[in-house]
Order: sequence, then structure tokens, then C-alpha cells
Amino acid sequence: MKGLFIICGLGIFAMLAEIFKGFGLKKILQPVVLLGIVVAFVLNILTEWNNPMSISYFNNMIVFDNFALAFSGVILATAFFWFVFANDYFENSSDVTDHFALVLFALVGALMLTAYKNMTTLFLGIEIMSIPLYVLAASRKNDVKSNEAGFKYLILGSFATGFLLFGIALVYGATGSFDIMVIRAKISAAQGGLPLFFHAGVIMMLVAMCFKVAAAPFHFWTPDVYQGSPTVITAFMSTIVKTAAFTAFIRLFLVGFGGISEKWEMVMAAIIALSLVIANVTAVSQGSVKRMLAYSSISHAAFMLMGVLAVQPGMSIPGILYYTLAYSVGSITAFSVLYNVSKDSGEGFEGFNGLGKRNPVMAFCMAVAMLSLAGIPVTAGFFAKYFIFATIMATSFKWLLVLAVLTSAIGVYYYFKVIIAMYFKPADKTEKVPVEMQVMLIMIITTLLTIAIGVVPGYVIDMLGNSH
Repeated sequence: MKGLFIICGLGIFAMLAEIFKGFGLKKILQPVVLLGIVVAFVLNILTEWNNPMSISYFNNMIVFDNFALAFSGVILATAFFWFVFANDYFENSSDVTDHFALVLFALVGALMLTAYKNMTTLFLGIEIMSIPLYVLAASRKNDVKSNEAGFKYLILGSFATGFLLFGIALVYGATGSFDIMVIRAKISAAQGGLPLFFHAGVIMMLVAMCFKVAAAPFHFWTPDVYQGSPTVITAFMSTIVKTAAFTAFIRLFLVGFGGISEKWEMVMAAIIALSLVIANVTAVSQGSVKRMLAYSSISHAAFMLMGVLAVQPGMSIPGILYYTLAYSVGSITAFSVLYNVSKDSGEGFEGFNGLGKRNPVMAFCMAVAMLSLAGIPVTAGFFAKYFIFATIMATSFKWLLVLAVLTSAIGVYYYFKVIIAMYFKPADKTEKVPVEMQVMLIMIITTLLTIAIGVVPGYVIDMLGNSH
């Protein structure tokens, strides 16, 4: 909770920096934000991990248990890397304080989604996270694609919110409570005797959450919004927002609705199958690396949904937590390279031609990120998929495992298109791709993390296993 208060304070500080710009607050904004994120991370772990006396707040509406602290730790670590890599974007913006404030308040919503225990705080967390993103997606005011991205995200996001609220209303009507644990107890006591509209409400909430994690067939907004938004904002949506949305998904369906999994598991299985096929087949034909990564995110959402489908908290939660960590680290690397390459050569695959000679370190970092996202040993992405496969093996949905392996083979093709362009195609230019020193440092750190997490997966998964 201390971490949540610190991030809220940083958002307010960012707004005040614009009002009191004569005092030079704008110049120290990024260092203050980075320091605040580190302090929030440390305080969360030191003061609340395994400390049941200080984890429940606001009449049990927000509970910072080990589960919430573990996922919020992934979010805060990713946010730290993101703010360093996005420094160039903020430097070139005349609305720097506004952008800082919007991102920080979106981060507040993301942290709320890790810790909610009530459907009211679930809704508040989703909206606090989403509304700033609608603005940030359209923040390039003179770019038609950015305006389209913000408008499309707003309209479809509002539509999904309607599904969520209608679903919450139906679940409340059947159980008389917004509290997740009370709803769980009512499901257990009813022994299948809950009214039909309760199950309709659960399915409506499933649809809304699938929109937030960009799972097919509720993915139509993703490629256009990812492509039209500024690249750094796309990176934020692909990592922090997805991690937060999956944390909310886990608590809602593994904890709240786990007792009636037989009512929603076939729907979720169909969504996973559609996501795997549509994302990987469509990604092959993309000419833009940014758009390819958008379809890639849909495929990775399907893998994480497989962990939810298993309904085995002891295996699912550590597996999904490891997956979000591996995916976030790899994506930050990929988007930071893409951002710097696109400034010079555009967002197409041809922009990466000859990058191995023009900037060998950057090319190596991108290659490791692509290998991890493809699930190639010994990267973190390989073991992330392995843990999900191990979880789904214990269920009756082994056919999804076969489908996931087949579609992953397709995924290898489009990830390797980037690697082939970097090392086997001649460059149109010979000058070195420029990159800020601190951004290069982040690329190297996240690349080393991707390898390190993949080298000692057992140690990481054992550490994360204490989070549920």
C-alpha cells in the first residue's frame, strides 16, 4: 500500500511541476519519479511481504498480500525500465508534465488491479488505468494514426466497460455482494443452485477482461492502437497494462469464480484457441515490426490465459507471474530497440536491415528479445512457455497444448524475420544507429535479465511460488 501511495504522490508532483515550473521542478521530474519507483518497490517488499498484519485496507477492498506484492513488483520494475527508455520521448515533448502525470496515474490503476478484493475496486482500477491511456494513445496530436488509435481505444474500451459493469450488476444481483471472497463463499454454499443470470454475468465479465488483455475475438483494437500510438506508449500497454490486466484476471477467475470453472472454461478454451490461430497466422503477413509485436502480444495473452484455464493456483500463479516477468523484460528490450531504429529507418522490417553491423550491441539485444518471445532455449521465454505447458498438462485441455506448439512454430518464423534482417540483409545506410547511453544501458540490463531468468528458472519459480 505504501508503494501505491508513493506512485499517487508522484502523479500529483508531476501536475504541480507544471504549475510551479518557475522553480525548475520539470528538470528534476524524471530523477524524482525513478527514485520514487525504487522506493515504492523496496517499501512494498520490506514492510509488507509475509506481513499479514498490514495488508488489508479500506474495509478489505484492497489487500496487499504476497500475490499482490509479487505482481506489483513486476509492474514497478518494468515501470522503472520504461521511464528510462522513454526519456527521449519526454524530452522532445512540450507537454512533458502532463504525460508524466498520465502515465503515473495509469500506473496507480495497474497497482490497484494487483490488490483489489472487491468488484468496486476492480472497476476503479481498470478505469484509472484505462482513461489516461486513451489520452496517451492520441498524444501525437498532428498524427492521424495516433488520433485514430486514441478514438478507437476509447470507443471499444467504453464498450468493454459496459460489459464489465453489466456483468458486475448481474453477479451482485445473484450474490448480494461485491466482495470477491464473499462471492466465492456463496458459490460454494449454493452448490450449483445460483440463478442463470449469475452465469451470464460471469461470461460478460470474462468478455470484458478478454478485451483488456487483447484476446481474440476481442482483439480488433490491438493492432491499430499499438501501431498508431507513440512507440513508448505501445510498450507501456504491452507490458505494464497486460501484466495488471492478467493479475486482475487471476484474482477474479481463479479465486472468485474458480468454484464454477466448468461454466466458463469451454468459453475460455475457445478464446485461447482463436487467439493462438488468429494472432500467429496474421502476424506472418505484417510488414511493420510494431504491428507484428501487436499480434505477438495477442498470442502471448493466449498462453497466459492457459494458466488461468488450468484453475490450479499452486501452479498457475507462479507460472503466469514468471511469464509476465519474462514477457515484460523481453518486450521492453524489443520496443526500446524498435523506438531507436524507427527514428532513423521507420517501423518496417527493412529498417532493421544490416543492424548487426550498424549497431552490434543493439542488434544482439534485439536478437535475444526475439528469441525469448519465440520461446527458444535458454531464454526466459522458453521456460515461461514450459511452465504454462506443465500447468495445462494436468487438465483435460491437452489439445490446446498441441495447438500452442504448432502455432508457436509459426511464431518462430516472424520473430526470425527480424533477426535475418539484422544479420543477413545489407543495410541501406552505413552510419551507426544513434542511441542514448542510458537507453543502451537499459537494453543491456533487460537482455542480461532475459538470459539470467532463463538460466536459473527453478530458482525464480521457487521464489515466486511463495506469492499465492
